[in-house]
Amino acid sequence: MSRRELCVLFSSAGRRVELIQCFRAAAARLDVTLRVIACDRRPELSAACHTADRAYAVPSCDDEAFIDAVADICRTENVDLVVPTIDPELLPFSLNTERFAEAGTRIHVSQPLVVEIARDKLRTMHTFHRAGLAVPRTDTLENARQAISDWTWPVFVKPRSGSASRSISMIRDPSALPKDCAEPMIVQEYLSGPEYTISMFIDRDGVARSCIAHERLSVRAGEVEKGRTVRLSELPALARGMAEALPDARGALCFQAIADATRGLQVIELNARFGGGYPLADHAGACFAQWLLEEVAGLPVSANDDWRDGVLMLRYDQALFDG
Repeated sequence: MSRRELCVLFSSAGRRVELIQCFRAAAARLDVTLRVIACDRRPELSAACHTADRAYAVPSCDDEAFIDAVADICRTENVDLVVPTIDPELLPFSLNTERFAEAGTRIHVSQPLVVEIARDKLRTMHTFHRAGLAVPRTDTLENARQAISDWTWPVFVKPRSGSASRSISMIRDPSALPKDCAEPMIVQEYLSGPEYTISMFIDRDGVARSCIAHERLSVRAGEVEKGRTVRLSELPALARGMAEALPDARGALCFQAIADATRGLQVIELNARFGGGYPLADHAGACFAQWLLEEVAGLPVSANDDWRDGVLMLRYDQALFDG
């Protein structure tokens, strides 16, 4: 039986106003009444929480009380779907999907193995390589130091579990490799060329239904602020390879790739969630938000790969005032 009223909770909502807008627009197209709940550590300082119908304060996602707090909200508000928005909360949610399901709430998250792979950049590269996907040479900083002569310089150095382009640097000379790092670091072969975000939607049966790329024309704090959709010839093969590499993936995922001038398209990172640039994909017709609502509401799922090429997004800052 299909449902015409749904409640969606956005966790760690932060600045994800556009993501909420995508879900509201999708619900309107489906003639579904949507109630939006948002939570954050400090909802009074979250723009997305101010645009929700109701907002809650919750502990940090690395706090043992986090899952209990979100579960209480879901029970109180009769939440149908939880949409996580940041990487650190994915594993806690993935490990507790059955608990939420027993209360009638679906978590938009893949199985723990997929999340663990995505959170470990070295493991991501090894997993993709085994599946036959093109990836740059990647190793631990310690191993790279021991085999300096085997590397071509410059190289990229980045945290093994980082996100939002945090602490990424280009190292032009072996003597400049960082020492006494505060966290595990990896070294990755330098690639030069256009960079793309490629978003995929995998339905609840594990079928990859859509794969859309946009060129990252300008990036701020790891998130695209200017982008344009592009139908890359490699997309069908990439979708098949991703589905093979991550058979337990579900819902929206995104990964970064660079079209190197000599090596072609190389996958460099994976995020097992909605990417920050998802609103561009949604506007171009890759309506992941709508397809998730269709699944949760028991409606026929309209997922397809018929999105528009050449759609340009130009983001700008907008202020939200309270009081």
